[in-house]
Amino acid sequence: MSTDLPVPETKVLAVASHVVFGNVGNTMAAFVIQSLGCDVAALNTVHYSNHTGYKQVKGTKTSSEEIRDLYDGLKQSYLDDYDMMLSGYIPSAEGVDAVGSIARDLKLKSGMKTGSFFWVLDPVMGDDGRLYVNDNVVPAYKNLLREADLILPNQFEAELLSDTKITSLASLKIALTHLHKTHRIPHVLVTSVRLPSSPSDSPTPTLSVVGSTMRSDLSPRTFRITVPAIDCFFSGTGDMFAALLVVRLREAIISSNLLNTKSWISPDDIPADELPLAKAAEQVLASMQAVLEKTKAARDEALSEGAMGGPLGTMEKEKDSEKRGHLRRTKAAEVRVVRNVSDLKEPVVKFRAEALVVDGEEAEVQNTGEEGLERGPEHGSQSDDGVLTDEQEVGVKGQTDIPLREEASNSP
Repeated sequence: MSTDLPVPETKVLAVASHVVFGNVGNTMAAFVIQSLGCDVAALNTVHYSNHTGYKQVKGTKTSSEEIRDLYDGLKQSYLDDYDMMLSGYIPSAEGVDAVGSIARDLKLKSGMKTGSFFWVLDPVMGDDGRLYVNDNVVPAYKNLLREADLILPNQFEAELLSDTKITSLASLKIALTHLHKTHRIPHVLVTSVRLPSSPSDSPTPTLSVVGSTMRSDLSPRTFRITVPAIDCFFSGTGDMFAALLVVRLREAIISSNLLNTKSWISPDDIPADELPLAKAAEQVLASMQAVLEKTKAARDEALSEGAMGGPLGTMEKEKDSEKRGHLRRTKAAEVRVVRNVSDLKEPVVKFRAEALVVDGEEAEVQNTGEEGLERGPEHGSQSDDGVLTDEQEVGVKGQTDIPLREEASNSP
C-alpha cells in the first residue's frame, strides 16, 4: 500500500456533532481527514452518548455562546491558522450565526493570500420535505451562503436555499443557477437527488449526486455521478462523504494548479465532467462504496442466526424484543471505517462524472461513465454530522441504504 499522502500538510477546523459511541459527526469526520494526513481541530456542536438512530440518547447541545467561546480560546493562543473549515450539524439559528462569524474571521485572516482558506458548508436542515431544525435556521443559513466556497445540500435543502422546487433536471439547473448568481456560491454539490429523469438502466435503484462549479458569468457547469445502492441502512456516511471531499477536493485543486485562485474556481474552458469537484467526488464515492459494501457484509454476519447468542440476541426473544432488535440492528450497521482505512487512502474509481446540458425539460448526457450508488429497502434516518432521526429515508447525503449524510435530530 502506498504511504504517499494526497495533500501537503493541511489544517482543518471541523465543526459538527460528537458521539461517544459510533462513527458519525466529528467522530467520523476527524478520523477520515486525519487518516488522509491532515490535522483536525474538532469543535463539537452537540455531545451525545450515541446517534439518535438508536431512538434513545443522552447528552447536551453546545450553545452559540460556547461555540464562540471555544473559538476565542483557540484565537487567544494563536491556534486559528486553518487552511480549510468543514461545518455540519448546528442545532440552532444562533449557532449557525456563531459558526458563520468563525468562518468570516478565518477568511479575513487569510485575505492577503488568495485561495489560502476554503469553507465547506453542509447546511443541515432536513430531508424529504421535513425540517429537522427550527424554521429560523433556514434564513440563518441563507445569510451565510455568500461566505461559503462549497455547499453540500441534499435535494430538499437545495430547494429551501434556492426557493426552487426541484422536480426535473431543468428545475435543478434553475436552483443551481440561483445559488451561483444570487448567493455567489462558487461550488455546489447536491446529494440524494431523486428525479423521474434519473438514470434507470440498472435493474436495481440508483441515486445521484449533482454538482456544479460556476463560470465567470456565474452560470453553472453541471455534472452528475450515479451510483448503485446498497440494501442496508447506515449512519454517518454523510459525514464520511463531506470529510473525504475536503481532502480529495484539495488534492484535485493542487493537481489542477488552482490552489492560489479565489475559491478554487476553474477556468471557463474546463468542462463539467473534468472539474476538480467532479474528480474529487468520483474518488469520494469510490471509497464510500468499498467501505459500505464491507460494512454490509459485516452487518449481515452479525445479524445471522449463528450470531444471535450475544446479550441482545438472547434478550430479543424475551420481553421488549422489538426495541432490542432495533438496537441490535442499528449497532450492527455502524460503519466499519476504522478497519477499512485502506479504502479511504486508495479508492478504485468505478463511477464517473457525466456532464449535463439542460435545455428546457430535456437533459443530454455527455461523456457517460459507469453507474453509481443505488438504494435498498431498509429504512432509517440519519442526523447530519452524526445525529440520527427516526425512520426516515435519506439519500446520497444520508441515504436509506448508502446514506451520504445523516439528517439532524432537533432534540437530544
